[in-house]
Amino acid sequence: MAKWTAKHEAPEPLEGPVVATITGGTVLWFALFVLQLPFYGWFADRDLLWWVWTCAAGGGLGLIGIWYVRGRDAALRAHAAERAARADGSGESGPAAQPGDGA
Repeated sequence: MAKWTAKHEAPEPLEGPVVATITGGTVLWFALFVLQLPFYGWFADRDLLWWVWTCAAGGGLGLIGIWYVRGRDAALRAHAAERAARADGSGESGPAAQPGDGA
């Protein structure tokens, strides 16, 4: 069987409001958890408690996700600022740019 090779380059990844998206999803999971709490007995009678606890787990994991994407966003901004400073020539304390290195 022949090895498959791509006929074109892959597109750049989409960057959007990642922090807002993860925060919105986390709020939604917690809202679903809170809305199901008054019906806890109904879920328990039908062996569907996993619905309640899945929403709680989604909210908890969402908090970890918010922490992660905020750190990632800050690192991306710091890297972009560092590259901009080097491109402007004001980043004299960093390593000197070599001809042809793309910086």
